[in-house]
Amino acid sequence: MAAAIALVAIYSCENDDLNIGQSLTSENDKLQVSTTTYEVTTRTILADSVLAQSADCYFGRVRDPQTGADVTSEFTTQFHLLEHMYLSPEEKILSRAEGRAVADSCDIILYIQAPSTQDDSLTAMKMRATELRAPLEEGRRYYSNFNPTEAGMLRADGIRRSVVFSYADLSETDSARTSDSYQPAIRVMLNQPYTATDGTVYSNYGTYIMRQYYDHPERFANSFTFAHTVCPGFLFEITDGLGFHSRVSDIGLRVFYTLQGDTSVINARLVLAGTREVLQTTYVHNDQASLERMAQETQHTYLKTPAGLFTEVTLPVAQIKQSHEGDSLLAAKLTFLRLNNQSSDTRLFSVPTTLLLVQKDSLKSFFENGKVPDNLTSYYTTYNSTQASYYQNNTYTFSNISSLITALWQQRAKGVAADPNWETNHPNWNKMVLVPVSTTTSSSSSSIVGVHHDMSLTSTRLVGGPDNPNEPIRISVVYAKFK
Repeated sequence: MAAAIALVAIYSCENDDLNIGQSLTSENDKLQVSTTTYEVTTRTILADSVLAQSADCYFGRVRDPQTGADVTSEFTTQFHLLEHMYLSPEEKILSRAEGRAVADSCDIILYIQAPSTQDDSLTAMKMRATELRAPLEEGRRYYSNFNPTEAGMLRADGIRRSVVFSYADLSETDSARTSDSYQPAIRVMLNQPYTATDGTVYSNYGTYIMRQYYDHPERFANSFTFAHTVCPGFLFEITDGLGFHSRVSDIGLRVFYTLQGDTSVINARLVLAGTREVLQTTYVHNDQASLERMAQETQHTYLKTPAGLFTEVTLPVAQIKQSHEGDSLLAAKLTFLRLNNQSSDTRLFSVPTTLLLVQKDSLKSFFENGKVPDNLTSYYTTYNSTQASYYQNNTYTFSNISSLITALWQQRAKGVAADPNWETNHPNWNKMVLVPVSTTTSSSSSSIVGVHHDMSLTSTRLVGGPDNPNEPIRISVVYAKFK
């Protein structure tokens, strides 16, 4: 069997040479190897909405040059109590009113990455931060079509602050903006008087946070209690402007104050973070009519994010297995060729980097249950844009999905044995879906520990579709059996 193992290893590194198997076996091995290909069919399907509780928040509004329709990303976040959170004793705070400590200032800061294109760096945008009436519910799954406003999640008489911003903040000096340590950010100032839900008025939101800490320390026991008793969170919306879209890398609710140190006055601050430890959701506005038109195109298929288009893949499982019932399926390689953009517009969305291949009927449960690719019923691959000796460039390649083929065939056999109409009742049994994803890896082993829907701006066309005018998509398989 050593020859078979060697064959699989070499096959996974080769491109199209399907005749190498015979050269690896000898009479002593008593192993007969054969190779063949089968056609695979694909079509575009609508993503509709995707699970939006991810590690990343995106914010902005752009016009898709491919469709002419606007895409808007907005988000909500709660705030996490950092492990070493500390607020100085009240009697040491220098700023005071009516005998109580007050905050010097308070803000929410959104650190943003580079916009989707550098042409957007000076685009003027207007956003609004609105206080939530109640926190997002623990245990509930929020999808990208969840609208907090329509759901009545906003506090009618709470904080509602508008901010005009651009990625290149021209209020900063050139030297500051070109510094290696500079991080572009949007600041929402919360220095106006704040009225709590019980009617108490504070000098600003920071003073409210401080007084809650001093008067009700039990409300700061953990992030859950804090969200339900002090700060339910905020919604961040785009209210005007077009041409900016960015990942929000970090979020902070900051309370600034001064205190008397042993020998000098100290400027201090309390920071609460919007992180993956608390609930964050992204709300995506897509033009559904445009997406539906693209899904109806038949001479190729699409991948489009956020919450846009996926590619459905029908695998010829029966063809692969029925004529080789006595053979072992050693390898099955599946490659999807990307079609180059027909436009040179610099505003075109980027190419999806990582794809998940998952059973269609398990698409939602895969993400809801926090699964990762198991190389049995789900796989992932990355976009190959450069020429290499063992890969075709401009492709997404799944090197060996033979375990998937076998698992699907066994599932079918078990189902048909119990119900002759099983295939009719389970029309998706051999259907998979290609989904653009982002992954989280372990810092110690680099293994994937989290998979989320890609919520960035990406789009590409793949060879395929019901009326594919190009070479068919083929799955290349290697069989082996003992003589």
